[in-house]
Amino acid sequence: MQGLMMDVPLLLTAIMNHADQNHPNQEIVSVTADNPLHRYTFTDCFSRARKLANVFNTLGAGADARIGTFAWNDYRHMELYFSISCSGRICHTINPRLFAEQLIYIINHAEDEFIFVDPMFVELLEEIAADCPQIKGYIVLTDAANMPESSLPNVMCYETLLAAESDAFEWPELEENTAAGLCYTSGTTGNPKGALYSHRSTVLHTYGQALPDTMGISALDCVLPIVPMFHVGAWGFPFAGAMVGTKFVMPGASLSDPKMLVDLINDEGVTISAGVPTVWLPVLKYVKETGRNLKPLRKTAIGGSACPLSMMEEFRDLYGVQVVHAWGMTETNPLGAANNHKPATATLTGEALERHLQSAGRAVPGVQLKIVDDDGEELPWDGVAFGALKVRGPWVCATYFNLDQPSEAHAEPGWFDTGDVATIDAEGFIRITDRTKDVIKSGGEWISSIDLENVAMGHSAVAEAAVIGIHHPKWQERPLLVVVKVDGAAVEARELIDYFDGKVAKWWIPDDVAFVDEIPHTATGKISKLALRGMFAEYVLPETSAR
Repeated sequence: MQGLMMDVPLLLTAIMNHADQNHPNQEIVSVTADNPLHRYTFTDCFSRARKLANVFNTLGAGADARIGTFAWNDYRHMELYFSISCSGRICHTINPRLFAEQLIYIINHAEDEFIFVDPMFVELLEEIAADCPQIKGYIVLTDAANMPESSLPNVMCYETLLAAESDAFEWPELEENTAAGLCYTSGTTGNPKGALYSHRSTVLHTYGQALPDTMGISALDCVLPIVPMFHVGAWGFPFAGAMVGTKFVMPGASLSDPKMLVDLINDEGVTISAGVPTVWLPVLKYVKETGRNLKPLRKTAIGGSACPLSMMEEFRDLYGVQVVHAWGMTETNPLGAANNHKPATATLTGEALERHLQSAGRAVPGVQLKIVDDDGEELPWDGVAFGALKVRGPWVCATYFNLDQPSEAHAEPGWFDTGDVATIDAEGFIRITDRTKDVIKSGGEWISSIDLENVAMGHSAVAEAAVIGIHHPKWQERPLLVVVKVDGAAVEARELIDYFDGKVAKWWIPDDVAFVDEIPHTATGKISKLALRGMFAEYVLPETSAR
């Protein structure tokens, strides 16, 4: 017997219409190249989204066209998010920080028809346009007065196109599994792979993200998404914030400008934010040096890579900001887990609390997790056994877009192999110990580079740390600690190695320390272990351990 409920499709159009009807006067504040502080309302946003849908029809974009965006976090990108998907087309957000070869591959593999581009990325596209012959036109996200000179073929001005259209548009009745968004992995090994999100998956993800034990956002909040909108949908905040009616503050190209970010937090009353650890390091340094504060801010989601315990404690103890340590991937749309307390953890103190804070959290309702050994056998949730982390759920990709051959990550039917190695404790909290390809194998045992990095970041002289495995003739691999010092700090390798005593098992302690001016990062702000291993490919560890 089936239930007797209405069969209403789960569509982003419903989120947009709900926001338009219930929160019409809520503000969206943006920093853009042609306006230092643009302000308008949800009503303005969705009126322009309807105009944009008419633009797509006028341009002749296909009914299910992939529309590429090279854009920062601002109101025009917000309009694109809703208009592209709700008109039945597919919003393909492209990371401009990728290498040219990767960008060409992604644009061609997606078969993008049009690309919308911020002015500062026009030159980048000029360099690769000849290698993307299927693009029918390039639309620059600015007004006529600020339109740059460009050699791009069929280049057009965004505001000029919108001005010629009516805001009367009937959004199509879509099936809920219609594709809505496309995002490619960073492609650290092989070509980037595309995760193709549906309306249904994105709507369900939006509900999951807004829950109290996930991000807990409401109409009373002001959200500053520092995570780029060109990377996994800014972790879903544009949709979740629209659904609940939060005020948005969009920092544009100022994602790495600590003064601008602190100005926006204080001037606009930002209560919730989100970003990777490398974004927050300069912000914390800036407020410490200037004596400024982060008073309105009460919570920030930090993910993408492990958040150092020292950063969580600095946010909490100095500024009263809760860090929600989160885990997810491009393939999980992206949120899979978030670290908020439950009764069993709320009373933890001391070392037990510190260890808990470094957990990647527990599964968001709707997401199922398991860890398996090398034979695929499921391991217990005891906080000790660790294995390959697998995930499934309504917003987890079932396969990659337009694959030439089956994905190994989907080898087990109904599950996605994340490539992470993890433990899960009895309360369901995940502890990511490493990426499968980054774990250090020493004498037949595994060492977690993430745990070693977290310890190193607790030293006052360490600005950033990374750990990689270096070949060892006896033990196969041993850990090398790579460190960027705090400006002006005087610290030697011996002091840092001794710092690990009592904090990890003795055989885990790094054999040596290498000091560098900068640690390489991926296009999404994560530490690039691949690049680090290349930098230290010829490195030889001391014959005797520095311990």
